[in-house]
Amino acid sequence: MSTTERPRILVVGGGYVGLYAARRILKKMRYGEATVTVVDPRSYMTYQPFLPEAAAGSISPRHVVVPLRRVLPQAEVLTGRVTSIDQDRRVASVAPLVGQPYEVPFDYLVVALGAVSRTFPIPGLAEQGIGMKGVEEAIGLRNHVLEQLDKADSTNDDDVRRKALTFVFVGGGFAGAETIGEVEDMARDATKYYPNIKREDMRFVLVDVADKILPEVGPKLGEWGLEHLQKRGIEVHLKTSVKSCVGGHVELSNGVTADSHTIVWTAGVKPNPALTRFGLPLGPRGHVDTEATLQVAGTDYIWSAGDNAQVPDLAARAAGQENAWCPPNAQHALRQSKVLGDNVIAGLRGFPQKDYKHASMGAVAGLGLRKGVAMIKLGKLTLRFRGRIGWYLHRGYHGMAVPTWNRKIRVFADWTLGLFLKREVVSLGAMEHPREEFYEAAAPVTAAAASGAGAPRGTDRPADKPKAKAG
Repeated sequence: MSTTERPRILVVGGGYVGLYAARRILKKMRYGEATVTVVDPRSYMTYQPFLPEAAAGSISPRHVVVPLRRVLPQAEVLTGRVTSIDQDRRVASVAPLVGQPYEVPFDYLVVALGAVSRTFPIPGLAEQGIGMKGVEEAIGLRNHVLEQLDKADSTNDDDVRRKALTFVFVGGGFAGAETIGEVEDMARDATKYYPNIKREDMRFVLVDVADKILPEVGPKLGEWGLEHLQKRGIEVHLKTSVKSCVGGHVELSNGVTADSHTIVWTAGVKPNPALTRFGLPLGPRGHVDTEATLQVAGTDYIWSAGDNAQVPDLAARAAGQENAWCPPNAQHALRQSKVLGDNVIAGLRGFPQKDYKHASMGAVAGLGLRKGVAMIKLGKLTLRFRGRIGWYLHRGYHGMAVPTWNRKIRVFADWTLGLFLKREVVSLGAMEHPREEFYEAAAPVTAAAASGAGAPRGTDRPADKPKAKAG
């Protein structure tokens, strides 16, 4: 980390809000006016609306992420975690991936930690569950599902086969409905290459405590989405919770059970728990309490937005919805980050702050190839689309919303190739443990050498090998 006498703007978090806010600040900032420092445990930002398509193989996982150092060449990017904030001294404690923690002083602070999966104390969930918050989990889910098909196609054990071909998804919001729709679509396509597996052999289960799915697109499209998934053979259990999933044995509150190797948890998110160590005012659900200017309540040098903040929804309140807060979605995050960036520059220069106000433009969701729903708001007019048109609107909106033209072009290229080439159904599960095969080969030889048994016949003796240079 470099030292500077210029004011430092510290951005905690390199997700959607952190990336866009930092870009906005750098764009508006005069040369040498301040130093922008971004701290995140990952060196890239993940565009989460594309995770279901990455899990289904419709988009390359590398095209779902945006490298921070490439997009923010004028910023200082630190790979690590901010563990605490000392507001009196205006310093942040940073724990890097390796090495000792250190302090970073700041003059202005942007808190954009985002959210983490919201879980409950369900027996077996920590051991069996698969999340869908990061690209690593999307890749892992894809490999895992295809591995289950490999197992089922190659075994004579009915219990192993049944457990491998049962897939349970918990959560009926955007993440849950889109993920089960995409994964079911991928698995259905994959059965063409597995002679011993038919779609009827697979069991897909969607569970949600609410009485509907896809509440973000409204009741009419949510009802159509429910009927659509059920027509595809997906079991949907509403007003139902998971009681236990120990050893893959899933017990639901309505008495239904399922034995499964695949339990995907998408039942909502909660603010990053690290916020409790920052000494900031928090709302009842753990969000940072902000004003309409995105300034943290009671401060004039700290801003926050996105999933970790409760931002007053001025448009909804003007329409008569008292105590309305902006929902945690990409539509608000993108616009909040721009206003936040402008307000940080205004604060740096001593200018007035601007309120954030945005009326929702609707919502879109994809449920697999050529299947989707879209609700578009044009003033007082609300347009609803479903099926292929809804899917086109979903792809069009998110294709243009993903950051940087580099990623937009790559994503549209993936989609274009998908029109002419069949979807890949190969599992690369070994990539999750890439050293395992080498370890199995090297460990016996190392053990034999340690016991004095000597090198196996046909191999080079230690004396025949050149010595490796240190370092």
